[in-house]
Amino acid sequence: MLDEIKKDASQRMTKSVEALQHELTKLRTGRASASLVDHLKVNYYGSDVPLSQVASVAVTDARSLTITPWEKPMVQAVEKAILASDLGLTPNTAGTTIRINLPPLTEERRKELGKRVAADGEDAKIAVRNIRRDAIQQVKELLKDKQITEDDQRRAEEDVQKLTDRFVKDIDEVVKAKEQELLAI
Repeated sequence: MLDEIKKDASQRMTKSVEALQHELTKLRTGRASASLVDHLKVNYYGSDVPLSQVASVAVTDARSLTITPWEKPMVQAVEKAILASDLGLTPNTAGTTIRINLPPLTEERRKELGKRVAADGEDAKIAVRNIRRDAIQQVKELLKDKQITEDDQRRAEEDVQKLTDRFVKDIDEVVKAKEQELLAI
C-alpha cells in the first residue's frame, strides 16, 4: 500500500515536471524553434485546430521560421492566428509561404520572460507540494484505519518528502536552464 502511494506520487510529480518543460518550450528565446508556434490554434472551416494540422513548420535559420499551409485558403487564417497570439511576431507572406523573422529579444522582454519562467516554475512546485499533501493524507488514512504502524507512517512521510525535494530540485534546474537560455544573446 505504501509503495503504491509513493509510486503514484512519483508518477504525478514527474508529470508536473514534464508539463513545466512543455510549457517552457512555448516561450520565445533568441533562437527559432518550431515548438514556438505549436500551441497556436487556427480557425479551420469553423473549428480551431492546432497549427501543425493545417501547415508544416520549418526552421530556415537561427532567426526565422517558414510556415507552409497545405491549402491556399488557410494562409490568411494562419496569419491571423500568429497576429492574435501573445508571441509578438509579425508574419510576412509570399504566395503560400509565411515567413516569421524573430527579432532579437530586448532586455526588457528578456526580463519579462524571465519572470514568466519563474512564475511557471513556482506553479509546478505548488503542484508537486499538493501531490505531497495528497500522499501524506493517504498515509494518515492508512494509520487511522490501523493498516500501518506509526513508524511506517513516519518512514513513508519522510520518503514522500525526499521525493518532493528531488522534484523541486528538478524544477529549479529546468527553470535555471530556461533563464540562462533567455539571457544568452
